[in-house]
Amino acid sequence: MIYRSKAPLRIGLAGGGTDVSPYSDEYGGAILNATISLSAYASIELAESNKIIVQALDRNEEQQFDYAHQLPIDGKLDLLKGVFNRINKDYGIPAQGFKLSTFVDAPAGSGLGTSSTLVVAILGAFVEMLKLPLGDYDIAHYAFDIERNDLQLAGGRQDQYAATFGGVNFMEFYEQDKVIVNPLRIRPEYMHELENNLVLYFTATSRESATIIKEQVKNVHNKNEKSIDAMHQLKEQAKMMKEALLKGKLDTIGQILDYGFQQKRMMAANISNNNIEAIYDAAKAAGATGGKISGAGGGGFMIFYCPGNTRHRVINALNTFGGEVKKYSFIKYGLTTWTI
Repeated sequence: MIYRSKAPLRIGLAGGGTDVSPYSDEYGGAILNATISLSAYASIELAESNKIIVQALDRNEEQQFDYAHQLPIDGKLDLLKGVFNRINKDYGIPAQGFKLSTFVDAPAGSGLGTSSTLVVAILGAFVEMLKLPLGDYDIAHYAFDIERNDLQLAGGRQDQYAATFGGVNFMEFYEQDKVIVNPLRIRPEYMHELENNLVLYFTATSRESATIIKEQVKNVHNKNEKSIDAMHQLKEQAKMMKEALLKGKLDTIGQILDYGFQQKRMMAANISNNNIEAIYDAAKAAGATGGKISGAGGGGFMIFYCPGNTRHRVINALNTFGGEVKKYSFIKYGLTTWTI
């Protein structure tokens, strides 16, 4: 018996960073994101031995243990072991050997929510195996709790909810871990045009998002007015993006993205750098009306809005920087699980 799951990665379109405490606790955050056809996968295969094998197939990493109720958190494959530890603690897993295998369609630290989406996918496989009565909000919050509290990894809240719910969502974040997911009913032709005009570009560099996020958190704690005001503006940007998509004002999306790019650079140092600035300027010179860094910043993926038929000129300009334009499509489904 094999228990499988997959959860989609996401593109953050507006409001990025306002889902991170303490900003979201003190002021309330808002984000608009959309899931895409890149995913994180998890499989649990039961074994007759008492061995537990955890492996990340995309990273060629593996660890083996004799069956134990808790596995060591030692910096290697901790997301896989952390989910097992928490599920075993809360629900109990039969004392039987198994192999937990994962794969992600994008590298860690690329800004598409890979780590949190992987946690959701792993949780999904265990939920499928144990038939746990958990709804979407339960799974998303559970994933957040494991990642932020059990494993003490810095970050926000949007990724777990995007991966679980799927689709295009306007999300609101409040104190005491309160999250409201508002699915948006956007006309199909608007989504087709957005997909056609939005170029997803991997800068060929990954980054450690925790360092950037920790500085962002520090700036809020220290009441850094410049940083906090930038987050206020990004929250407004999420509302602007929601209205543009719902009303079909697609010609304003590039400007809304550009506005957010200018604001995000003020949240913390190292969100942007000389390479990112050069890429951004080249894309705009080729016809993009705006763009953004995906995720915490510092590297990873970027997106650019290219109206009309400018996407091809923009792609040619981006190709000179040694990165990769990634094909994708928007998808409506979130976490999916099954048994074979």
